[in-house]
Amino acid sequence: MARIIKDVALETRAARERLKPRGKPYYRIIEEGLHLGYRKPRSGAGKWVLRHYVGGQSYTVETLAPADDLSDADGIAILSYRQAQAAARERLVKRARVDSGKRGPLTVKDVVEHYLGWLGENRRSAVDARCRAQAHIFPTLGPIEVETLTAERLRRWLGDLARSQARLRTRTGAKQNHRAHPQDHDGKRRRRASANRTLTILKAALNRAWREGRISSDAAWRRVEPFENVDAARIRYLRLAEAQRLINACDPHFRPLVEGALHTGARYGELTRLQVHDFNPDAGTVAIRVSKSGKARHVVLTEEGQALFTRLAMGREGSVPIFTRPDGEPWAPSNQIRRMAEASKRAKITPAVNFHALRHTWASLAVMAGAPLLVAARNLGHADTRMCEKHYSHLAPSFIADTIRATAPRFGTTASSKHVRTLPVRGSA
Repeated sequence: MARIIKDVALETRAARERLKPRGKPYYRIIEEGLHLGYRKPRSGAGKWVLRHYVGGQSYTVETLAPADDLSDADGIAILSYRQAQAAARERLVKRARVDSGKRGPLTVKDVVEHYLGWLGENRRSAVDARCRAQAHIFPTLGPIEVETLTAERLRRWLGDLARSQARLRTRTGAKQNHRAHPQDHDGKRRRRASANRTLTILKAALNRAWREGRISSDAAWRRVEPFENVDAARIRYLRLAEAQRLINACDPHFRPLVEGALHTGARYGELTRLQVHDFNPDAGTVAIRVSKSGKARHVVLTEEGQALFTRLAMGREGSVPIFTRPDGEPWAPSNQIRRMAEASKRAKITPAVNFHALRHTWASLAVMAGAPLLVAARNLGHADTRMCEKHYSHLAPSFIADTIRATAPRFGTTASSKHVRTLPVRGSA
């Protein structure tokens, strides 16, 4: 059931009796572009009216039904304030379906497809969201009419998703491969965290349709809460010596891309989209114009980073990619996976790291060297320091750590000692 918008002047008969009669209705906004009005006559019962914005500073107004000023509401011929709101939202949903050309019931798949299209055009790549929708949303929830969704149905879907086997990369047309069911705590945590990410996509799609007036209520999914305390993943980063070994273990064409990630903290997709003119040798920065958040940023480079990008950009046209494969083509979305695994093996890095660990490596080493979290967050492209605080704050030099190490008790043990050295107790004989 949709939330009721309160209005002390319209909610009760007594309140409406105190209003002055007038030809213009008393309006209350219900949703964006939707207003419920009460027309107060000189005598008799007032009437509920609906005002809907149609664009160009124009509205359409229609009468819903008489108000329950003189008779009890029956939900059809006579409406209370609460019933009038529900009727107004139903009219809005019907109008939205007519405007969109949708015939028949609006399904979950319709809503998610609409959201994915908007996501790809306005915010960022929708590749991950579309893969999740096709694998986990469409097969089970896709055919369901949105207006019939219940919180219990969504909770059951979320629980089943968290208990399901993780999908493995599978050749197109082959039977889908899966990992074994996780038995340890961390494996179950990962499955729940993955289920939460899929739930976020589903809720975003449903909320967008609700805000557009295509759904009458958001109550069903608003009551569904994600799994708690499942995002505390251990951040894998390379120590300086490991990073140097990894660089030396990369094949010659892949090495610049790895170095670029370690010098910028940029994501793989951000690096592969970089063009020569994005590097500013005068300022010593790289412009990330297309990012995950949709906002551009300028990454500040060290002297080593500037030397790398200067070498890669020297004598090349501004519109060509900075990083290219051996055949001169841009790097594709999955070209780094096998190369990172092979380089990790040659560098004797166990367990092997993925490309995203290079971003964590830049952030972790910078924070441990004393970079403020705000500075690291800006270079990484975060809107604020929350993500850096979550993942890297424990690495930062702090007053608490310094104080504990200076004042905490010592017990006379060393790594090489076999026995604890007995210290005299103060005040003893």
